[in-house]
Amino acid sequence: MKHTFSIKLGGLLLFAFIATSLQQNATAQSKKSQNVKTITTGAQDREYWCNTLYKIAYPVVHNLAEGTLRKNMPIEQGPGYYLEASKVTHLEAVGRTVAGIAPWLTLPDDNTKEGKMRKQLREELLKGLANAVNPESPDYLNIMADAKSIEHAISIGHFQPIVDAAYIAQAFIHAPKQLWEPLDSLTKKRFIDEFKSLRKHKTSYNNWLLFFGMTESFLLSIGEECDPQRLEYAFHKVKEWYVGDGWYSDGPKFSLDYYNSFVMHPMMVDMLKVMSDKKLARKEEYDLALKRMVRYSEFLERFISPEGTFPAFGRSMTYRTGAFQALAQVSLMEKLPEHIQPAQVRCALTKVMHNMFDGNQNFDSNGWLVLGFNGHQPMVADIYTSTGSLYICTIGFLSLGLPADNKFWADPAADWTSKKAWNSQPFKKDYKVEY
Repeated sequence: MKHTFSIKLGGLLLFAFIATSLQQNATAQSKKSQNVKTITTGAQDREYWCNTLYKIAYPVVHNLAEGTLRKNMPIEQGPGYYLEASKVTHLEAVGRTVAGIAPWLTLPDDNTKEGKMRKQLREELLKGLANAVNPESPDYLNIMADAKSIEHAISIGHFQPIVDAAYIAQAFIHAPKQLWEPLDSLTKKRFIDEFKSLRKHKTSYNNWLLFFGMTESFLLSIGEECDPQRLEYAFHKVKEWYVGDGWYSDGPKFSLDYYNSFVMHPMMVDMLKVMSDKKLARKEEYDLALKRMVRYSEFLERFISPEGTFPAFGRSMTYRTGAFQALAQVSLMEKLPEHIQPAQVRCALTKVMHNMFDGNQNFDSNGWLVLGFNGHQPMVADIYTSTGSLYICTIGFLSLGLPADNKFWADPAADWTSKKAWNSQPFKKDYKVEY
């Protein structure tokens, strides 16, 4: 009996061992197969970026063009929200979406699927921008605001439209021939008047100085009267807040978050480019700001894990891929450091996007973004965050402004820094800079 039992037990153990081995082998083969599948071409990556950006932007652009944005866009607010959402959230959605898609819309029309998407967005956006500043439109965004909104702004210490007017101005700076010049003269005048109306407001003593800087630098770029004092003040204070090694302090005290990417570096560089072109700042100041943004972009590239995740820290986590604006803009400007290949940035950002946007966890049933970092997580939304705020995620897609034959898209897939580091590959040692 013991002998028979031993044989049966041994057989069972052998069977279990073989089954486990087969399962492990199948798992290994599956992982190997998955790894093979993740190696995509630049053309496939670009198609994914285009489809994803279009999916995010289309509801905003289309409804604005139809005059139905206020009617159809849901308004979800973070815990303790303290603004008047109905007064600001639609402008937020428009300003941030326009800033994100502007470089992509600079590419010429063609008969590709992508080209047709770009053309549709551009044509509808031009129609929508006219609605945005037309007081007779149901989607008038009222940048200058009514008396009640101004009174509320004074009571809470800031005026939200300053922020999103700046993102619209940034879009005009990035795509003047596609988004500004085609507008009719009345629409242009209305935008100019709305931007100038912001001068009666004060702003917070932090990154908000750059929002004034953006609207004023745009006015300067088109030959309109600007307020040079606002430009000078924004430039000098932000320069004063530089703490070293590619990082700015967001105001007098440093805080670790992604605002160096959401606002500080990109708007500082864009503002100084206009100021230097118009002889209001030395070119050396622009060059230094750009050099610092390039250094900061190295940190962003290293933040992306081998699996395509990144640390969820600091305020405004719900801005999702907006955290990578600086890296995307440096790539767009073709200013990446020599040791960072454009293809590795493409692959790193693509992996992040797949993790965030492959499912529908970040969208509601009608295709609008929902509060959260990766899914519906309203508890992580800040007291100033509502549905419109979320569309800043589009500024992580700026590299789509590079044509399809650019090496960013054309080069073979390449591993990014953290993936090299964790897979025993050579990678560049990091060290502080002194500029």
